[in-house]
Amino acid sequence: MKQQHMILRCTRASTRDLFLGTFSTLQTAVPDDMTLMVEVDNLTKDKVSELAQHPDVVAIAPSVPMKLIEPIAVMEDVAADVDQITWGIQAVGATTSPFTGDGVTVAVIDTGIDSTHQAFAGVKFIEQDFTGEGNGDEKGHGTHCAGTIFGRLSAGGRIGVATGIKTALIAKVIGQKRGGSSEHMVRAIQWAVENGANVISMSLGIDFPKTVSQLEGSGLPPEIAASRALEAYRTNVQLFERLAALIKAQAPFSQPCIIVAAAGNESQRNKNADWEVSVGPPAVAEGIISVAAIGPQADGQSGFMPTGFSNTGATVAAPGLNIISAKSGGGFISMSGTSMATPHVAGVAALWAQKLIAAHSLNASVLTARLVGSATSKEMGKDFDPSDIGAGIVQAPQE
Repeated sequence: MKQQHMILRCTRASTRDLFLGTFSTLQTAVPDDMTLMVEVDNLTKDKVSELAQHPDVVAIAPSVPMKLIEPIAVMEDVAADVDQITWGIQAVGATTSPFTGDGVTVAVIDTGIDSTHQAFAGVKFIEQDFTGEGNGDEKGHGTHCAGTIFGRLSAGGRIGVATGIKTALIAKVIGQKRGGSSEHMVRAIQWAVENGANVISMSLGIDFPKTVSQLEGSGLPPEIAASRALEAYRTNVQLFERLAALIKAQAPFSQPCIIVAAAGNESQRNKNADWEVSVGPPAVAEGIISVAAIGPQADGQSGFMPTGFSNTGATVAAPGLNIISAKSGGGFISMSGTSMATPHVAGVAALWAQKLIAAHSLNASVLTARLVGSATSKEMGKDFDPSDIGAGIVQAPQE
């Protein structure tokens, strides 16, 4: 039986051997003339085994369904205009930072964008549709995330972290009628890097139940379908890890780039403190910065706490509760989720990237180190589990 697979290739035969060691080895040994390619083909099991032995193939994985990391709570009735600085922007220190993200290119891999929204005045958009539905954002998720990254000032208020960003890459991988796939996401990441992205933000996850149901629909018994889905999960994580490692190695791409992704919203701590779920893919892949969500304490006490829905084991944390940002079609809307925390981290990463560019020291490893190293737990409330926030809440550079 044939199944659609993604094939990640590198043109230098020596490159594949580097993955037998550690990613740190890869980062110092990748040849300058290496070329990365992503192919998609319908393959039999035998053909997959044959291709895996080819010296320029570094990963093979079946294309599996992807889904939005859906917001936990949506409030439509926020003010038509924002007249205050949103709490998340203040929590990450963006209001006191001298940096704006000027000169940095950010990519948002999501549901598209309403590029005509008033919060995006002055931003140049480069859009690419991977869904076949055309550009735009019928779901509104991508518009909201983009607003948190670089939304402009409005009536004295502020929704965006990096308001000086002038160029944004928008990859639409999930549409209104058509769901996405890991193939769409991999192609979008490659497109973003090739078009000069310094920071990639994505709030999407593998749809494991749908993967199982599709395999069952092809005639497989439930037990076999579940086993095949687990293998697809494993190989997709491996492919994302190797793709992220190659991107971080900076070759063949001229622009240093990091990937930031949402940890997921499957935990249910509000019902039972033990009902936690670990970071989901692709955020769980090594080399991708995974993001948990924090919010103000419900009892009115000072400090922040992990949200009940945020998955545990993330790299860092950021505001993800009742986040006001741009609404597709105009105006503003409040959403909650690790999807909302992720663009805060992407925005802070853009501020750090600007600082490093000014110092002529921007590369992916240093940018990752500065971003993760900025994180702090000083503003957290009492009795939180450190594993729920990773290194802590990311902070913008202050000088």
